[in-house]
Amino acid sequence: MHQDFKGTLIFLVRHGECEGNIKEMFRGRADFPLNRRGLVQAQDLAREFKKIPVKYIYSSPLYRARQTAEAISQQCGVEIKIEECFNNIELGGWEGRFMKDIAEQYPEEWKLWVYNPEKLKVKDMETLYDVQKRAKTCLDNLVSKHSGETLAVVSHRAVLKPLIAACLNIASPYFWKIHLDTASYSLLSHKKERGYCMMQLNQNKHLKEYVTEWV
Repeated sequence: MHQDFKGTLIFLVRHGECEGNIKEMFRGRADFPLNRRGLVQAQDLAREFKKIPVKYIYSSPLYRARQTAEAISQQCGVEIKIEECFNNIELGGWEGRFMKDIAEQYPEEWKLWVYNPEKLKVKDMETLYDVQKRAKTCLDNLVSKHSGETLAVVSHRAVLKPLIAACLNIASPYFWKIHLDTASYSLLSHKKERGYCMMQLNQNKHLKEYVTEWV
């Protein structure tokens, strides 16, 4: 796959489904494990990656991401490296709460989340700009370190969307213009002369079952 490409390939992987996804909860750093469907998705994803010559796997420290990364690791025979910079957005008091409850208690903030989350600023909550900055800095360092090789990053929707936007210079508001399903993968390439290029987005054909999230 992409054998003739003379640059760095970065597979951006969203973790498999967890209960927080299907119950419409704000996840953040609440440490949900994969649910039954998420475990199936992780195995489907791993079989897809068996065909890809990944040399490095970097994962968010959260359990749902690590479980997804472990499935890929077992198929590819590659050790997982935990990377804190790919941890999910820190949502403070919103973490682990139902979205409908947040919508009722914080109607103005909820409206921002639905229409322009890039502007959302809540006490004890990380902004998308902060997430974008730490994730992009980390990816740039990894691309420099592993120039010309293939790596996978297993993370979360609220990390991967800002990261993709930063790599492609997509201006705000970008969050709802990029869609990533659970256990999907996207592919960026990188060349020193040209920077990042999006080659594939939200690949999910390997999944036997999934539920698309819209909020």
